[in-house]
Amino acid sequence: MTRTRGLLLWLVLAGLVAAPALAGAQDFYKGKTVTIVVGFSPGGGYDVNARAVARHLAAHIPGNPNIIVQNMPGAGSLTSVRYLDVNAAKDGTVMTVFNPGLVTQSIIAPEKVLLDFRKYAWIGVVTPDFRVCYGFGPNGVKSWDDMMGRKQFVLGSTARGSGNYINGATLREVFHAPIKQILGFPGSADQRLAIERGELDGDCGSYSSIPIEWIRDARAHPFVRFADRRPPEIPESAVSIGTFAKTEEQRQILDVLDASDEVGRPFIMSKQVPADRIAIIRKAFDETMKDKAFLAEMEAQQLPINPLIGEEAEAVVAKMMSAPPAIVAKAKAIYE
Repeated sequence: MTRTRGLLLWLVLAGLVAAPALAGAQDFYKGKTVTIVVGFSPGGGYDVNARAVARHLAAHIPGNPNIIVQNMPGAGSLTSVRYLDVNAAKDGTVMTVFNPGLVTQSIIAPEKVLLDFRKYAWIGVVTPDFRVCYGFGPNGVKSWDDMMGRKQFVLGSTARGSGNYINGATLREVFHAPIKQILGFPGSADQRLAIERGELDGDCGSYSSIPIEWIRDARAHPFVRFADRRPPEIPESAVSIGTFAKTEEQRQILDVLDASDEVGRPFIMSKQVPADRIAIIRKAFDETMKDKAFLAEMEAQQLPINPLIGEEAEAVVAKMMSAPPAIVAKAKAIYE
C-alpha cells in the first residue's frame, strides 16, 4: 500500500469513527430533562435569570430537552456548586448558577470553601455584576477627586465581607480614600432610607440596584465602577477603578477582590461531563444570549444582558487564582 493510499484509508476510518460519536452527542439530549440548579431561594436575581434562560435554552439544544429549575439554597450558594461533583448526574443534564463571590472566597479563605473553580466547566455568564460607588444629593460626591478631597465619605453595610463593604474597604485600604463604614444595617432598603435622611453619603453596589428614580432625577452620582467594561446604561462619570491603580500591587489586589464581578450570574457544569456535551451546552447558551425572544423577555423585566462565553469566564477565574500569596494576604485583610 502506498503512503498516500494509507493516509486516505486512515482519514476514511477516522471519519467513520468520529461520525457516530458526533451523532451520539447530538442525539443525547432528545427525551432528556436538563436541570438548572439555583443556589438561592426562589424570587431573587439569580433565580429570575435562571428561569428566563430555562425558557429559551432548549430551543438551541439538539433534541430540545425539557428544562427545569431547582432551587438549592445553602451556604451562600456553595451547596449548589458542591452538588455538581457529589450527587448530581455527570452526563450533561445538570448545571448550576451561583454567587461568583465564592470564587474570591476560595482564594482568600480556601479552608472555608475547599473548591478550585478552575476545575469546573464554565458554560457562560448572563451579565457581569456591574458595581459602582455613588454619592447622593445635590451636594453629594460626584467624582473621584471630589471624594478624595472630602474629610469623610460615609457608607453603610450589613457586615464585613458583604459586597458593598468590600467595595468601600477597597477604596479605603488600597487607595487611602476617606471612607468611613457603618455596619449593622439589616438590608439595602434600610441603607437607602439612611441615605435619603442624610445619615449616609452614598453607597456601593450593583448599578442595577440603584433606585430608578434616583438615576432619573440625578440624585445618585456614580463616580467609580469596579469592572473594566462599561455598559451603555452606566454613565461615563463612573470611571474604572483600575484607572487609579498606580502600582502592580494595587492592580493585583483589585484582580483578586473585584474580578469575580466580571463573572456575575455564571452557569457552570462539572468537568466530569463529557467534553462534547459541554460544547453543546456552551453553544446553546451563547445562542440563547442572542435569541430575540429571550432578549425581549429580559428587556420586559428590565434585566441586563452583557454575556461572556464560557472560555472568557474561565480566563477571568484563572487570572484571579494565579495571584501571588503576598497579594492574597493583603486582599484577605481587606475582605475581613
